[in-house]
Amino acid sequence: MHFDYDCIVMGGGPAGTTVASLVAEAGYRTLLVEREKFPRFHVGESLMPETYGTFRRLGVLGRMKKSSFVRKVSVQFVSQSGQAASPFDFRRHDPHERSQTWQVERSRFDAMLMENAAEKGADCHDATRVDKVLFDDGRATGVSIRSAAGSTHGVSSRVVVDATGQSAHLATSLGLKQIDPHLKKAAVWTYYQHARREPGEHGGATVIFHAPSKRAWFWFIPLSDDVTSIGVVSDNDYLLPARAKPGDVFTRQLGQCPALTDRLTDASRIGAVHVAREFSYHTSRSAGDGWVAVGDAWGFIDPIYSSGVYFAMKSGELAADGIIDGLCRGDTSESQLGKWVPGFAAGTQWIRKLVHAFYAPHFSFGRFIEQHPEHRGRLTDLLIGRVFHSDVGRMFDDMDPWLHSQHTRVARP
Repeated sequence: MHFDYDCIVMGGGPAGTTVASLVAEAGYRTLLVEREKFPRFHVGESLMPETYGTFRRLGVLGRMKKSSFVRKVSVQFVSQSGQAASPFDFRRHDPHERSQTWQVERSRFDAMLMENAAEKGADCHDATRVDKVLFDDGRATGVSIRSAAGSTHGVSSRVVVDATGQSAHLATSLGLKQIDPHLKKAAVWTYYQHARREPGEHGGATVIFHAPSKRAWFWFIPLSDDVTSIGVVSDNDYLLPARAKPGDVFTRQLGQCPALTDRLTDASRIGAVHVAREFSYHTSRSAGDGWVAVGDAWGFIDPIYSSGVYFAMKSGELAADGIIDGLCRGDTSESQLGKWVPGFAAGTQWIRKLVHAFYAPHFSFGRFIEQHPEHRGRLTDLLIGRVFHSDVGRMFDDMDPWLHSQHTRVARP
């Protein structure tokens, strides 16, 4: 059977462009379609240092080094009392250039990655919507796409990649998307100019603020041109009750976090207020005959540790290797295209566990590390994104019972 392409990638974000770049570079006919017109706004600006390896493989590391994106060398946590913990300095843990990363404007960052995919040989089209994935006897065989001009036509392919982000085209249409019942969160965010940053080398750090009630937390992500992304996250029902106005919600929550408002004394808000709801989910199945899901279309945990872009690019890299191997051997079965998923899920579970620890009512990074200083390196590894080795999980042998003891101590009359 003749196919128009060897691989069609739906979605032009970090996951999709990673797949398209690597598959096209391997010599396979690759089509990348993105429904929005680039450049386009997107949240998810903070990167983990472990993106370094994928940047190098994609050939964009040099561009990142020359860019005006803010350098990020640490993460800092501020307690509900306003006390700032010592930054988790990535370079002190590992004095190598791979321990530095960036805070990115996604409009520029994603456009750079799509440009790179085109340079590698992928046929890239933005403002092009996929109406549906085409199946023949349970196997994905292509897509029906709608161009910017409004014309619709089918395009056949040996492999279809779902990189459509949180819309998760295939998982949604096939009923595979499952919201995490324990992480039904919402986020409201906007942007400020001239917010006060830490002086010196930690000025580009992501800072996480607990609200005094500890019912919500804020992110503080420094971007270029002295712009800072600031958002609040909490339980969906608490943060966004019926008929709540996002702007009023943000202002009210911000007023309850003095440690953050202190940094905004000379700042001014710019741009709109944005909302995202119930963004933590997984897919019960990540691949099938002729198709595979990557990035947020595979699943999304939580924004607290800035793992989204790294997991998107890493899943794209692993999926691309499976696709290339499968195309070479003539095997585009579910088992071949999804063979990377178990190992990937095993690594990402450590971030999931750390997310659940963060939301535990009595958890404190500072108190845990004071009692278990031997785990500071492992915790820093997690914040860097080094999750794909077994040793990092040893921290939870102590963290799980410590969390239980904290809960028991506070609950005791």
